[in-house]
Amino acid sequence: MSVPPTGEAVGGDFGAVDSNGTALVDGDSVVLIKDLKVKGAGQTLKRGTVVKNIRLTGPDEFDCRTDGIKGLVLRCEFVKKR
Repeated sequence: MSVPPTGEAVGGDFGAVDSNGTALVDGDSVVLIKDLKVKGAGQTLKRGTVVKNIRLTGPDEFDCRTDGIKGLVLRCEFVKKR
């Protein structure tokens, strides 16, 4: 059995973890742990905002949508699993 190159997903699992080290998977709900300014939207996402149904796109980031902002990409280090 061969080992995939670094950074390549194994069966769709990127091995993404939240700020506490808990594994994240597609469809999880997460909570923001700090206020984040959203470039181009003129908005700030406040700490404690719940983001539902995330979709992992890499080992340290995911796609999501919130009220008023669609197509948002966030880094896993700014969230914790709900």
